Amino acid sequence: MNRKPFRSLLLMILIIPVLLLAGCAPEAIQPAAETAQAVINMTDGLSRTITLEGIPQRIVSLAPSNTEILYAIGAGSLLVGRDEFSNYPAEVLSLPSVGGSWGNYDSEAIVALNPDLVLAAEINPPELVQSLENLGLTVFLLPNPTDIDGIYRILEISAQLTGRQAETAILVESLKARVEAVTSQTSTISERPTVFYELDSTEPNAPYTAGAGTFVDLLIGLAGGSNVASVLDSPWAQISLEQLVVMDPDIILLGDSAYGVTPESVAARPGWESIAAVKNGYVFPFNDDLVSRPGPRMVDGLEAMAKLIQPEIFK
Repeated sequence: MNRKPFRSLLLMILIIPVLLLAGCAPEAIQPAAETAQAVINMTDGLSRTITLEGIPQRIVSLAPSNTEILYAIGAGSLLVGRDEFSNYPAEVLSLPSVGGSWGNYDSEAIVALNPDLVLAAEINPPELVQSLENLGLTVFLLPNPTDIDGIYRILEISAQLTGRQAETAILVESLKARVEAVTSQTSTISERPTVFYELDSTEPNAPYTAGAGTFVDLLIGLAGGSNVASVLDSPWAQISLEQLVVMDPDIILLGDSAYGVTPESVAARPGWESIAAVKNGYVFPFNDDLVSRPGPRMVDGLEAMAKLIQPEIFK
């Protein structure tokens, strides 16, 4: 009897399970060549075509909105540096800052972090983008959204840059559902309380506010209110106390509460006591980051506004 075929079969029976336990098939004993990452070509907010040799592994963010977007889509681990105003989520504070106060960034610090992508925003001037590119860096400027759909779009752009499309698709659907949960309740409201959103009260008798064309104005409307500053000529403008007394807003939201402004300090301002919101105790601190940073937390801002503007609906 020829036992060679039997011995060969026995060897295969013994060897194959070992190979399978090791996570490879018999034909994969030799190391396989690494699969090359696909080149990414995308158009940024400056209408430039930016080319990346695969998904970036070291990103420096130059804007808080960009930082929050990257964490929201599951790409926070790719960040190696941030602008000094990026403070959310809390773990980002452990990353080195590259500046940003008064528009001054530390180019040497950015280069030293050896990023394969610098993510800029429209708060960063084109001159900064050009100067960083002159240093050999790849810079992609995220366009500024002008509405809620635009926020979804910049999330999707960020997902393409970082290879996080699946996670982002889930996030976007969740955000859309949350927006719909608010607007389905407020879109048919006929009685809308008037709202004054305070940005800066360094001059208490002429505080800065947000007018038409801003996300503040958009979100107040979606939340069931009417922005008294929507009639101003500029999206960011000062309003006189005399104007404000005439407008007599029902609600005041303090976007400058992070700087120590409180409902009590507003009530103590001479002349403000006659405003309905002050008389009735409808002056509320508000986290301005939720409405000033074009990113996913704007939906948090919408929900927070809705609870203050339409408390009977959103208890």
